[in-house]
Amino acid sequence: MSINWQEIVFNFLGGLGLFLYSIKTMGEGLQQAAGDRLRYYIDKYTSNPFLGVLVGIGMTALIQSSSGVTVITVGLVSAGLLTLRQAIGIVMGANIGTTITSFIIGFKLGDYALPMLFIGAVCLFFTKNRLVNNVGRIVFGVGGIFFALNLMSGAMEPLKDLQVFRDYMVQLSKSPILGVFVGSGLTLLIQASSATIGILQNLYASHLIDLKGALPVLFGDNIGTTITAIIASLGANIAAKRVAGAHVAFNVIGTIICLVFLVPFTSLIQWFETTLHLSPEMTIAFAHGTFNITNTIIQFPFIGALAYFVTKLIPGEDEVVKYEPLYLDENLITQAPSIALGNAKKELLHLGGYARKAFSLSYEFILHQNEKTAEKGHKTEEAINTIDEDLTRYLIRLSSEALSPRESEVLTNILDSSRDLERIGDHAESLINLTDYLIRKKVVFSEAALAELEDIYSQTQEFVEDALKSVENNDVTLANELVVRHEAIEKLEKRLRKTHIRRLNQGECTPQAGVNFIDIISHYTRVADHAMNLAEKVQIEQI
Repeated sequence: MSINWQEIVFNFLGGLGLFLYSIKTMGEGLQQAAGDRLRYYIDKYTSNPFLGVLVGIGMTALIQSSSGVTVITVGLVSAGLLTLRQAIGIVMGANIGTTITSFIIGFKLGDYALPMLFIGAVCLFFTKNRLVNNVGRIVFGVGGIFFALNLMSGAMEPLKDLQVFRDYMVQLSKSPILGVFVGSGLTLLIQASSATIGILQNLYASHLIDLKGALPVLFGDNIGTTITAIIASLGANIAAKRVAGAHVAFNVIGTIICLVFLVPFTSLIQWFETTLHLSPEMTIAFAHGTFNITNTIIQFPFIGALAYFVTKLIPGEDEVVKYEPLYLDENLITQAPSIALGNAKKELLHLGGYARKAFSLSYEFILHQNEKTAEKGHKTEEAINTIDEDLTRYLIRLSSEALSPRESEVLTNILDSSRDLERIGDHAESLINLTDYLIRKKVVFSEAALAELEDIYSQTQEFVEDALKSVENNDVTLANELVVRHEAIEKLEKRLRKTHIRRLNQGECTPQAGVNFIDIISHYTRVADHAMNLAEKVQIEQI
């Protein structure tokens, strides 16, 4: 038969490009629209690896694509919504879930990819609501992922009808090790383990390959499907790469175990085939399910060890921002309100660390215009919002307990200070968004303007740090010094406004750059104002 190799190559590469872009789009939507509600449900239903396995099974059975579930899991880990241990549980469940789909006649999400792309585009381009826009990104990204998978799978599908291709696989599969490589290679090419398993079912049904030769190919299919996780983790953070590594390690370890016990495993499947009167196609599906369920049962107790292994295998600092508070023990509210109040202050300082980091990242983005810096800034601001809300709820509950008048005043001031720190995070995010606008519009500041920005930023950043130190140490002397320094920052802002207007009049800066420069230094003084509010609480010794 005639094969159009150009069509195969073009469709595969186009599908790969769409796949990568869709992952990025979906991840952005998840990070910006997930909010606390999604984090709550994910934490609730994947609080331990066993529940993660069940979630993985359910998600894969629903959307009929373990690759899709893996991509989503990598995205959630990258966004800081899942830990590595939780993600490994979901990956294990996805491996089992993909075997369920071979027994169930259900809808394929890939059939709805184009409508999802349309719906996502409508949400993105025809609505102004931010939440709807972000949901549109998610819908468009998911639709694009599955359309891309269909495109890549369709591009490689003609290969399965080549007799030389089928003959080559049969010859190689006579060796178990080579059979594993064949299965892995096929799935790498076709980008769908269900398709390669379908080929295997046809070969086994046609008696072109025996069960002992088919099983290693089947094991290899499971390794090959991990390429999707690897692609999804490209350009992602260290944590996401570790999820992909765990997926590969999980299937490779399972394959090694089953190869060692290939003879008894083959005998077991043959016994099932004879006893249950399975068809050849169902026998392969049954073997697939047995492999993944057995692999999960064997490795599940060692999830911690697997997480440790991939952490050592893929070293580096985990860049995922932790969203949860550290010191808010709900039991202390009723049992020891005074201690709970002390912990609330510790959490306030924890929140302050994130506010300081977000502000630092916003300036780093202005200097270097690195997109990853902007992403870190957005994630840090999300963490600030989450901790602020948790701390607020904690303090509201604590306020109903028996507190002394001074403790009640301290509680109110911690509540107000938390709001100030949250506003610093908002200013940091606004600065990142403003810088992103400057990059897109190709607005450039003069060297003099950049030097002035560095001056006011340095003073403001140091001011925020010292305000937090005064709170931590109840340092009234430092708080009094901050009053003078706050006035100096305000005077500096006024002076910078005048000098920048002079540069505008002399043609050294464009009008657009002038407006944006004023916006930036205005954000800096507002940040200093919020930090000053913290210092004022220290001055009256009420925090």
